[in-house]
Formats: sequence, C-alpha cells, structure tokens
Amino acid sequence: MSVPRLPILELDADLAAAVHPDQRAVATRYATAPHQQLEAGPWHPDRDGAGAIGYLVLEGLLTRQVSFAGRTTSELLGEGDLLRPWDHDGAGQQLAMDWGWTVVEPVRLALLDRRFAAVVARWPALVDALVSRALRRSRTLAFQLTLAQVKRVEDRLVLLMWMLAERWGTVGPDGVLIPVGLTHETLAKLVGARRPTVTTALGALSRAGRVERIEHGWLLHGEPELMSDA
Repeated sequence: MSVPRLPILELDADLAAAVHPDQRAVATRYATAPHQQLEAGPWHPDRDGAGAIGYLVLEGLLTRQVSFAGRTTSELLGEGDLLRPWDHDGAGQQLAMDWGWTVVEPVRLALLDRRFAAVVARWPALVDALVSRALRRSRTLAFQLTLAQVKRVEDRLVLLMWMLAERWGTVGPDGVLIPVGLTHETLAKLVGARRPTVTTALGALSRAGRVERIEHGWLLHGEPELMSDA
C-alpha cells in the first residue's frame, strides 16, 4: 500500500513564496512528500536516507542531544527546520561522543525523498530556499556557542527566549508569547548550564517580571535586554 503524500508548499508558506506565482500551482501539485507522526519521547530515526534531501519539520518540537565527558548540550528544532539524522557526525572519530533525538512536542515530519528532489529541481529558487533552511541551523548553533560564553545564566536564558521568540513568538497585549513548552532540563541543555542553576535563574527572571511560565509556553515582558553586563 502506498504512503499518502502531502503537498508541501501548501503546508510551508515560505517555501511556496520562493516559487514564481505563475508556477506556484504546478509546483504545489507535484512537490509532494510522505510524512510521519512522532509522539513525545525518544526518537530513533531510520539511518538510511539514500537519495533524500532530508526531513522537513511540519509541526512540533524535537531536540538533538550531543553528550561528551558527562555533559549534554541540545539543539532545538521546530517547524520549518530541515534535518538529516542519517548523517552521523560521529563516524570515524576518536572521541567518545553520543547523539540522540527527543520529541518534546508531537512532531509531524515530511520526508523530502528522491521523488521530491527530482520535482523541485525544476524550480532553482525552491532549491535555494531549502539550502537556506539547512544553513539556518548552522547560524543558530553559532549563536548557541556564543550564548554559552555569556557569564550569567539569567542573561543566557533571556537571549535564548528572545531567539525563540524570533522564530515562533507572537506579540500579544501581555507580552510576547512563545508557544514552546520547554522544561527546565531542556533549557539547561540549550544554554549550557545545570538544571538547578536554570531553575534558580528562571525564578529571578520571574520575580524581575521578565519571563512568565504559562500553560502552553512562556511569556516575555519588556525588551531583550541583559540583566547585567555579560
């Protein structure tokens, strides 16, 4: 039985915008891909992605963890991100590093397979847009590397929250809502700190009126300013 294919450009407005309006209807019709749903918890992806561009995150959140010397850091991925879990970074290296994936909120992925790749080759601007998605991850990781050099954990959290707001936040009457339900443990891995330290720092930010935990995420108040000199 064939796997149903989704019209990717109907689900990703930014990719659709990369195609000239005169060609958009045709591209939307043929640029389809199979999809899968992942529930919260550990994810062990198929390592064989021969011929595929990668997985496109259509909705939800997941993290990629890297562990070394007793410390773990994380990369947060969400709607619009492109990933290739079959490209194993640890192949052939001597350092004892471990990689893993965790679904934070239920995720829907589209596999941009060989058929999708052959179709989108007709629209170079669409290929450019997909390459840009991959490069966006490297820029985000560079930001996280810089973030880890900021001295105070409170300031790291403020900067991280505003980075998340740029990706997924919405402005409302009470502040900027980030609909991302990250735990203290996940936040600690994202900013390079211990969980108890992050819990203490979030308490200080809450008392200062900067960050508020709500049912489905976080609410930011004020401006993206540091609480102290970094």
